[in-house]
Amino acid sequence: MSYDIELGRSKRARRTFNLDEIALVPSRRTRDPQDVSTHWQIDAYKFDIPVVGAPMDSVMSPETAIALGQAGGLGVLDLEGLWTRYEDPQPVLDEIADLSSDNVPEATRRMQELYSAPIQPELIKARLAEIREAGVIVSGSLSPQRVVEHYKTVLEAGVDLFVIRGTTVSAEHVSQNQEPLDLKKFIYDLDVPVIVGGAAGYTPALHLMRTGAAGVLVGFGGGASLRTESILGIHAAMATAISDVAAARRDYLDESGGRYVHVIADGGLSTSGDIVKAIAMGADAVMLGTVLARAEEAPGQGWLWGAESHHQHSPRGERTSVGTVGSLEEVLNGPARHVDGSSNIIGALRRAMATTGYSDLKEFQRAEVVIRG
Repeated sequence: MSYDIELGRSKRARRTFNLDEIALVPSRRTRDPQDVSTHWQIDAYKFDIPVVGAPMDSVMSPETAIALGQAGGLGVLDLEGLWTRYEDPQPVLDEIADLSSDNVPEATRRMQELYSAPIQPELIKARLAEIREAGVIVSGSLSPQRVVEHYKTVLEAGVDLFVIRGTTVSAEHVSQNQEPLDLKKFIYDLDVPVIVGGAAGYTPALHLMRTGAAGVLVGFGGGASLRTESILGIHAAMATAISDVAAARRDYLDESGGRYVHVIADGGLSTSGDIVKAIAMGADAVMLGTVLARAEEAPGQGWLWGAESHHQHSPRGERTSVGTVGSLEEVLNGPARHVDGSSNIIGALRRAMATTGYSDLKEFQRAEVVIRG
């Protein structure tokens, strides 16, 4: 359902929906949770679970990227984060975890200072090599502003999947101050699949798909730590955004003669229920920050922050306490000791699929959804 609401004589607004405003409906058929498949594939790379670790220093280190890869997911390392700025980032991580939560401006100022250290190309190569040596699929992320500067180093180091992730990414970026990134030419020249985003609507997503991207991130990322709406007035209601981008995927499949672009929900997914509903709305996989930041192995030590938190000129996020609920294995596969959807997220996904009668993720995208009263 989509309709316009009159906000006054000169402006109409489209009604959109967040994930917490919808719910799934059980069907006439049920299955055993062990009989459903959570496998998905992007390009030549296959995964046991539809979980992509968000490229945030508080979520993914080389070690946690390896652990997530060994668990069947994909860990994406932030290649302009602390691991590529410091030979030993642990003291910096400890300092960020110990920053006062009572003085946000001071904490933000200190994070800006810590992240002002230069990115070292040799560290990009070393971190990616560490992940590759563990035998898992290698992925790293750069922001659109840093891609031209560092992508050759990334390709020399070797990645299997390359991620371009920003608050919002367009197929055409216009700038009078610097050479714009021609995303279509850039992706065409690369020899690896590229996941790009965020996008929050049908038209921008369709344009990104036309660049040759293998996957499109839906949303603004950042989740619990992001303050984009309060600062820029921009927000994406995730249920509607995922549905819109899934429609762009469908139409591009016809337009391109059969090229399937994967839709990855990114942002605002803090519980297993959010993950379930994101996939039911049409996502092929989910990029998780908050959920994985709660694991004991997470480098943020119970805190969540993203690149927006230490932006040098316009910080749009803050360090957020998310706590710790258990090991990465418990977060993914249980056993759960919490009743808030913070652990055993794959078990919950399996059970939701089984309860609604679907055997795999593609089928589950057809699940019936209702608007909560």
